[in-house]
Amino acid sequence: MSSEIKIIGIEGIPEVKPGDNLANLIIDSTQKNGIKIMDRDIIVVTHKIVSKAEGRLIDLKKIIPSNFALKISKRRKKDPRMVEVILREAKRIVRMERGVIIAETRHGFICANAGVDKSNVKGEDVVSLLPINPDKSAKLIKDEIKRRLNVDVAVIISDTFGRPWREGQTNIAIGVSGLEPILDYRGKIDNHGYKLKVTAIAVADEIASAAELVMGKLRMVPVAIIRGYQYNKGEGSIKSLIRPHSRNLFS
Repeated sequence: MSSEIKIIGIEGIPEVKPGDNLANLIIDSTQKNGIKIMDRDIIVVTHKIVSKAEGRLIDLKKIIPSNFALKISKRRKKDPRMVEVILREAKRIVRMERGVIIAETRHGFICANAGVDKSNVKGEDVVSLLPINPDKSAKLIKDEIKRRLNVDVAVIISDTFGRPWREGQTNIAIGVSGLEPILDYRGKIDNHGYKLKVTAIAVADEIASAAELVMGKLRMVPVAIIRGYQYNKGEGSIKSLIRPHSRNLFS
């Protein structure tokens, strides 16, 4: 395991539009900044630019709220059009409390507003949705970088989530390609001879969170390179990070 890890924010990526090739934008921006993408780099990409490139944007002016959305919006003091989009994106509503709607998405993520977000989106009434298949989105970027530069990288799509019992938010992985998202220590022996039974580290989440330190919410740095972390290669899936309902104690 490397004792040094480098985090490089990629500046200068232009406003992303539907249909843009994100891999090309990333490569072009790294080259302009004098940064060389290398084998075993991990490219962390915020879901927001993935959603923009994939056209996962909704103009609320075109949304007609259902009666159910109107009823919820009145109680929660939320824009009924926003509520309608949340309901459409939700697989199920987990909880509605204090103006917050916690929902499970079709991907299996449990998060505020089913991932529907107004921040960092151009247009007063435009909101972004999560990518339809974040693993596939990550793989498309990884494969295009491989095709253009002939380097093997891993790609993580990240998003900002809240955490039970903790204030503040942190970035987590919602899509992965090229690495195993969990480092499983179960069955291994620690330094005192104890056999580990439950320890499995969500390294994809840790990497996504580390990348946010150079991205920032307002700095307009939607891509970062993590260099030096010796991850396990593989075609992992974000599904391995989603706890099944049978093991979920809280929702």
